[in-house]
Amino acid sequence: MYRETSFAENEYYHIYSRGVEKRKIFMNDKDYKRFTALLYIMNQNQSFRMDNFLRENQNDLENIFKLEREKTLVSIVGYCLMPNHFHLILYEHTENGISKFMGKLLTAYSMYFNTKYERSGPLFTHPFRSEHIDNESQYMYIFSYVHLNPLSIIEKKWKEDGIKNKKEAGEFLEKYQYSSYKDFLENNRPEASILDFSLIPDYIKEMDLDFNEYEKLFRENKEKDSA
Repeated sequence: MYRETSFAENEYYHIYSRGVEKRKIFMNDKDYKRFTALLYIMNQNQSFRMDNFLRENQNDLENIFKLEREKTLVSIVGYCLMPNHFHLILYEHTENGISKFMGKLLTAYSMYFNTKYERSGPLFTHPFRSEHIDNESQYMYIFSYVHLNPLSIIEKKWKEDGIKNKKEAGEFLEKYQYSSYKDFLENNRPEASILDFSLIPDYIKEMDLDFNEYEKLFRENKEKDSA
């Protein structure tokens, strides 16, 4: 299988992939946290030995966000992890940065997962999927879609039928740990180090983001993106 999207420097991309045969790729909290840590530490040219780090830090993954890295391969400006898939919003600032980063990320997590669960073979569908974001409306649609994605856990048809219980939905997203949604509300978690806030577009920075604003962005720009 060949990738239809070619990556260009100084451009934004929506990157996503799921488990082979739609299988779960995150079985528990530790798996989510492992992938989240890899989002941060694999975003550099330098190699990294996770086993050495865990041994020296008594298996405390949170300390990984305190480590200094070499120049990053990409800028991550949003992400969401779901039981059988994930979404990333990436900015290509270095030639082949996305390809290198995704190769390191998926290899590292697959090795961890296969060892832990005594399996072999590919964990993710190949190749990972990519979509070039080439205008403001498309960015706002994808940005809101990625951050609202966890609602599928409690309201499977929220995209088609709308969000029925907005209070419950808002509270659920605020508690969901495996997304950058919280970092745009608080920006004080260790995981906020994953994001490059300098490359968040100004039209997003200037918004007073809350759950209602995310839904508004999704509904309004969904129509424009599909036009």
